[in-house]
Amino acid sequence: MASLGDIGLAAAINILSAFAFLLAFALLRIQPINDRVYFPKWYLKGLRSSPLQAGAFVTKFVNLDFKSYARFLSWMPAALQMPEPELIDHAGLDSAVYLRIYLLGLKIFVPIAFLAFSVMVPVNWTNKTLERSNLTYSSIDKLSISNIPTGSNRFWTHLVMAYAFTFWTCYILKREYQIVATMRLHFLASERRRPDQFTVLVRNVPPDPDESVSELVEHFFLVNHPDHYLTHQVVYNAKKLSALVSKKKRKQNWLDYYELKYSRNQSIRPSRKTGLLGLCGTRVDAIDFYTTEIEKLSEEIELEREKLMKNPKYIMPAAFVSFRTRWGAAVCAQTQQSRNPTIWLTEWAPEPRDVYWDNMAIPYVSLTIRRLIVAVAFFFLTFFFMIPIAFVQSLANIEGIEKAAPFLKAIIEIKFIKAFIQGFLPGIALKIFLIFLPSILMIMSKFEGFISVSALERRSATRYYIFQFINVFLGSIITGTAFQQLDKFIHQSANEIPKTIGVSIPMKATFFITYIMVDGWAGCAGEILRLKPLIFYHLKNFLLVKTEKDREEAMDPGTFGFNTGEPQIQLYFLLGLVYAVVTPFLLPYIIVFFGLAYVVYRHQIINVYNQEYESAAAFWPDVHGRIVFALVISQLLLMGLLSTKEAANSTPLLITLPILTIWFHMYCKGRYEPAFIRHPLQEAMMKDTLERAREPNFNLKEFLQNAYIHPVFKGCEDSDSEIMSEKWEDEPALVQTKRQSRKNTPLPSKHSGSLSSE
Repeated sequence: MASLGDIGLAAAINILSAFAFLLAFALLRIQPINDRVYFPKWYLKGLRSSPLQAGAFVTKFVNLDFKSYARFLSWMPAALQMPEPELIDHAGLDSAVYLRIYLLGLKIFVPIAFLAFSVMVPVNWTNKTLERSNLTYSSIDKLSISNIPTGSNRFWTHLVMAYAFTFWTCYILKREYQIVATMRLHFLASERRRPDQFTVLVRNVPPDPDESVSELVEHFFLVNHPDHYLTHQVVYNAKKLSALVSKKKRKQNWLDYYELKYSRNQSIRPSRKTGLLGLCGTRVDAIDFYTTEIEKLSEEIELEREKLMKNPKYIMPAAFVSFRTRWGAAVCAQTQQSRNPTIWLTEWAPEPRDVYWDNMAIPYVSLTIRRLIVAVAFFFLTFFFMIPIAFVQSLANIEGIEKAAPFLKAIIEIKFIKAFIQGFLPGIALKIFLIFLPSILMIMSKFEGFISVSALERRSATRYYIFQFINVFLGSIITGTAFQQLDKFIHQSANEIPKTIGVSIPMKATFFITYIMVDGWAGCAGEILRLKPLIFYHLKNFLLVKTEKDREEAMDPGTFGFNTGEPQIQLYFLLGLVYAVVTPFLLPYIIVFFGLAYVVYRHQIINVYNQEYESAAAFWPDVHGRIVFALVISQLLLMGLLSTKEAANSTPLLITLPILTIWFHMYCKGRYEPAFIRHPLQEAMMKDTLERAREPNFNLKEFLQNAYIHPVFKGCEDSDSEIMSEKWEDEPALVQTKRQSRKNTPLPSKHSGSLSSE
């Protein structure tokens, strides 16, 4: 059991680590050679130029302005200066709302901590229950509910505080939900035209022997949406073409490099060997070699593209359908198109940047089977991860191991080693075990077949949270209890075991405190240092960068990582809400995390991260739901804990809390969630009317022309206009006649949605 001294050592190690990371960041960020690592977003926006291009040779690499070193903490106030509206314009609504999660943590836990330390800590401390027991405990546990004697009237204090914390949390959650919903609606209303506002994704298009998929989609929507249908783009299975285009891009990059090299020294033509990796084979002229290779690949790409366009097996039963108005798109996306609910399935199209093209080729009928396979795989992954969790908990409860392995006692009992093992090692060991988990969960989500990056990240985040709840939270409590009280479990009656577990739950707060310091404090400081991107950038810049495009790819800043960051934040919400009544001593560590993380990630979002897509904060219902879930779990655990304390009078009153909390969640779900999943027709019509009045001659077809073309087609020379010419150019008389004919021809009964036609 970690003592105050162990926690103090862990705090000292993590504070020093965090300070070292922050100091290193403050020094590295002002060096010209690292400018692209710590300010890549401004380079991508074209608002910052490299300091390596001007000045003396030394000043290109080292900052000789010694006054700037005295202002090494200036990044903190600078990160807080940008107002939220400007931040939304700069980084998008997703990034701004993501930062509000950290502010939400501060709004909830700062008042709760103040109230808990003012009321509950004195009530817990002024008892001697643990001193009179045979349980293993530390001085921290004397501040917890474990120090209250069985059947004491002091439990009424914890009951009243549970109600107060619940009402405060629900008030803040409702207020924040309302604010975010308003921000989303305002963002969508004020935003200029986006392709996804006019486009619907149609899936499970039924086969027809008389018409191609493209013709059938056009026929269906000309008949059912004659006044609003504009055009469509079918979905292709272009995996082979994608590989060829990628290969051509690599060859083109080498050609650009050798041409640049030759332009600097035209006395010598660059050469290379034709064998593996350019290390063996016949030496040839490099420029001629890559020019020939690119010409061959261009021919292969053209042949593959023609094959793909003409062969029906490469055309998937899905299409992006665009409408003349937002109102028309909203009606189509939010209504059932056929009496048969399994065909002509419509949903809002993701933003073009958000489309995950690799999954567009997955047949819709296979999605259910894929999701069942992933659900089974996730169950076994969660179950077997209990083994390393048990190992980590054995480190956190060293006294239990000494009983099982007495020969280690002499080494373990050395004061510094014992404090290090119990106060620091468990948190870092658990962090190491969780490193590869997000990648595994993302692979699972991709296998399930989600068609947008945002949907992939939200599903991965959900699974990551479930995993952390079961393994990190419940697994740590249950496994830790078994190790910690192993001797008492063996020598006591079965009726006494629930009481032992009830007392031991708050004792796990010491482990979670060390985890918060390692993952939260030092982790945030390590995030802003960007040590891995720094090393990788300089290695790539030295070994691989040949052109300016290579340099841009080398400094790729990535995104804030919703699939990993949000579940980790939710774990802190869970810990804070569970232990607010049980062990309030944990709350200050969580508050420090939320404060530090807000400053760090605000800086990163302003200067580093470049979000790949914009979902207009569509993830907020998940954030709200997980916090409500944590609140209910905290109430149920407190109820179980008090039942072991023989607090018969107060325990029944706790039953009301989960009921009220669930009712509150249902109210918020009905009141605010529709703003995140449906588009109001009234808003769509108003927006359409205003834009027509403001820009009566706007060419919507031209605006939507290349929005939903597969990226590999954009990699083909002049292929965009060729692919879309039938759809996008001003239709000649023949095409107009065909469209009018389809519009006037009723659909066959098998496409009208009759269930009997299956």
